[in-house]
Amino acid sequence: MKFDKSDQLRIRAHALIPGGCHTYAKGDDQFPLSSPGFIVRGEGCHVWDVDGNEFIEYGMGLRAVTLGHAYPPVVEAAIRQMHLGNNYTRPSALEVECAEVMVDLIDGADMVKFAKNGSDVTTAAVRLARAFTGRDLVAICDQPFFSVDDWFIGKTAMSAGIPEAIRNLSISFRYNDSASVEELFQKHPGQIACLVLEAATAVDPLGNFLLDVRRLCSEHGALLILDEMITGFRWHLMGAQHYYGIIPDLSSFGKAMGNGFSIAALTGKREIMELGGITHNKERVFLLSTTQGAENHALAAMLATIDAYRRENVIDHLWDTGKKLQHGIGRIITELNLDDYFQVLGKPCNLVYATKDVEMQPSQPYRTLFLQETIKRGLLMPSLVVSFSHGEKEIEQTIQGVGEALMVYRRALDEGIEKYLVGRPVQPVFRKYN
Repeated sequence: MKFDKSDQLRIRAHALIPGGCHTYAKGDDQFPLSSPGFIVRGEGCHVWDVDGNEFIEYGMGLRAVTLGHAYPPVVEAAIRQMHLGNNYTRPSALEVECAEVMVDLIDGADMVKFAKNGSDVTTAAVRLARAFTGRDLVAICDQPFFSVDDWFIGKTAMSAGIPEAIRNLSISFRYNDSASVEELFQKHPGQIACLVLEAATAVDPLGNFLLDVRRLCSEHGALLILDEMITGFRWHLMGAQHYYGIIPDLSSFGKAMGNGFSIAALTGKREIMELGGITHNKERVFLLSTTQGAENHALAAMLATIDAYRRENVIDHLWDTGKKLQHGIGRIITELNLDDYFQVLGKPCNLVYATKDVEMQPSQPYRTLFLQETIKRGLLMPSLVVSFSHGEKEIEQTIQGVGEALMVYRRALDEGIEKYLVGRPVQPVFRKYN
C-alpha cells in the first residue's frame, strides 16, 4: 500500500495549517508514518484516500457519522433545504420544528439552543450555570475532553496562553468517586457553579455514582451539566441520561445528531435556559448567538438523522454490531494470550482499545504498531467505533484483519517491538511539548 500523494500533500498542509489539519485527533502525530494522510471520499463505512487506497473506517469522523458516510436520506434532506436557502435574516421555521423534536426526545430538556460544535454548547452551559448560581468555580470530571475553551483546556497539559487566574477557576473530581465530589463541595462551600461530566466513557458508572452526583449538586446548589456529545444518539436515542435514569440541569449534544453535519445543541431546564432569552427581567446572559448556529441544511440533516434512527432501529444495530466485533476480537486476544496486553473496552456501541507493552503498561509504540498493521490490511481504526453501515461482511473482514495484526503484536512482545515498528510512535494529543 502506497501513500505517495498523501506524503506530498502533508508537506503543503504543514506549511499552511498549524498541525497540518484542523482537528488535533486527526493529526499526523496520531497515526503511523505509513498511513493515509488525506481522505477524498466516503461511502457507508468505507473511505478512500488521495492515493486510491480503500479502508473500512472505525471512528467515523470522531464518532460524528453514526449512520454512515454520505447516507442518502440525510444528504438528500440537506440538499433539498439548501435549494431553499441556507441562512435568512429571521429564523427559519425549521428551528422551531427541530426544537420541538429535541425537547420531546430528551428527558432533561424544556428548552434548546442550537450551535455548530460541542465546545460552544458545553461552554454556554458553564456560562449559564455561573449566571444562575452567581458562583465562579467549575468542577470538571477527569475525563478526556469537554471544550476548546479556557475553563477546560486550562486544566490540561496544553494550558499555554491561558492565565493562571482562569485556570484556578476550574477544579477537578474523579469519575466513579463520590467522595471526591463531596470533598470539593466541603473544600469550596457555596463557590461551585456546576459539575461537568460524561455519564460514561470506556468505563461504566459504578453503583450509585451518577445518582450521588445528582444528589450532591442539588444539596449544594450547583448545576449538573451532562456532556452527551458521544453518549447521545449512541447509548440510547434519548441519551445516556435516559439510559442511566439521571436528569441533569443542562445537557450538551452534537456529533451523531447530524450524521456528520455541523449541528450541536444545548438543552436544559426552563428557569436556567430562559436567562439567555428576552422574556425575563433578570440580568441578561449572552447565550449562543452565532451567524451559522442554526443553518437550515444542518437542521434538515438533523431531522433526517433522527427519522432514520426511529425508522431503522439504529441504536440496536450499533449495539449488536459492536458486540459481534467485540466477541470476535476477544476470541483472538485469548487465543494469542494477549489478555494483559491488548484490551477492548467500553460499550459495544462505542468500543475503544488499550495497548500495553511487555510490562503491561500503557504504550504508544504498541498502539502505533497496531495502527500500522491494521492499515496494511485495509482498516482505519483509531478506535473500534461502528456505524449503522457496518454490516456482517465488514465485521468479518475486520476480525480477520485485526487477528493478523495481533499476531504481529504478539511477535513484537516476544521478539522486541523495534523489529516490527516502522518510524516514530504516535503521541497523546494533550502534551506540553512536541
